[in-house]
Amino acid sequence: MHSETFERAAIDLSNWRDLPWSRWSFQNVSEFVPSALIASARRKETPTRALGSFAEIAVEGETGETLPLPRFLEESHSNALVVMRGGDIIAEWYADHCDPARPHIIFSISKSVTGLLAGILESRGMLSFSDPVVTYIPDAEGSAYGDLSLQDLFNMTVAVDFEELYLDQTSDYDRYRRAMLWKPERPDDPTPTLRELVCSLPRAKHPHGGHHAYRSPNADMAGLVVEAAAGERYADFLSKEIWKPMGAFTDAFITVDRAGNPRSSGGISMTARDLARLGELVRIGGGAIIPASFIEQLWAGGDRGVWASGEQGLLFPGGSYRNYWYETGTGALAGLGIHGQSLWIDRQSETVIVRQSSEPAPVNDDLDQLVIAMLKAISAHIP
Repeated sequence: MHSETFERAAIDLSNWRDLPWSRWSFQNVSEFVPSALIASARRKETPTRALGSFAEIAVEGETGETLPLPRFLEESHSNALVVMRGGDIIAEWYADHCDPARPHIIFSISKSVTGLLAGILESRGMLSFSDPVVTYIPDAEGSAYGDLSLQDLFNMTVAVDFEELYLDQTSDYDRYRRAMLWKPERPDDPTPTLRELVCSLPRAKHPHGGHHAYRSPNADMAGLVVEAAAGERYADFLSKEIWKPMGAFTDAFITVDRAGNPRSSGGISMTARDLARLGELVRIGGGAIIPASFIEQLWAGGDRGVWASGEQGLLFPGGSYRNYWYETGTGALAGLGIHGQSLWIDRQSETVIVRQSSEPAPVNDDLDQLVIAMLKAISAHIP
């Protein structure tokens, strides 16, 4: 942390997601929000790698000029970049303020992790995507999820009356953020638990299944389903079934509410290297940890028509969305999170790329397209 810029005491729940504080707080989330430990294999990392010839890659910057990769990373508020090829870490970049050994929040890439856990449960007959949500969460009866299948839940084709308004301070999204303990509580509006809030969300009038609408509470409901089907807490199940078996080097964390409900839509923190290792599992088909049949469904993608007519269709033209993973329409799979988190998996070049960032805006559509172009250029680069 740059002590000459600000003191730790200056950071609290009202500003931890804003620059300049986010450069530090995104690697120290557990100081602000209660968090559950996701135990790793606790192995000692090898020294970081240099960018090497990847530093010579030229990419377009936000002002339209062509920039060398390191300058683009710096100007776009990147914190970390890890490039893995054929299972080996071959290039890395870290901002001066970023500690490679500390977990960094991955925001909505947490949703993709939640999808993988559901795939494991499905392979064991402990969950079926054709089941109704209320099979696992009876208190969702009467809400938007009361007549919903798990497949629609995991595909973001839910008719829920809720708007994803990241910057609104007075909306239902603000109350949702308070329920997950990510914002200061308000004495005039008592905060429900995360479970109580998602189980109270009203249904929209259109049918489930035909419209892709990205709503984070869907993935928090999915985390509750995972816990119910597994019969154990989300963090423990993730540790036991993926984190330790894949040999993650560093403990991860997930934020929880006052009742211990997991923020499975966006609360996981992990190192960039361990996120790349998770991406490698998806690249190679699950590695006997995640069922190969489930992984291949991710690569096959979802309904492209539903995606094209949905709210995110312009993000990946020709792509699709399935089980909280983006099938990009260009042969790659991706997990994405606000403030610039990216996991990019390209089977053709055997490349996995992780970018962690503290972009000032939660969503920046123009910068997203520049980052996607950067990820494609890195995948295509031959050292």
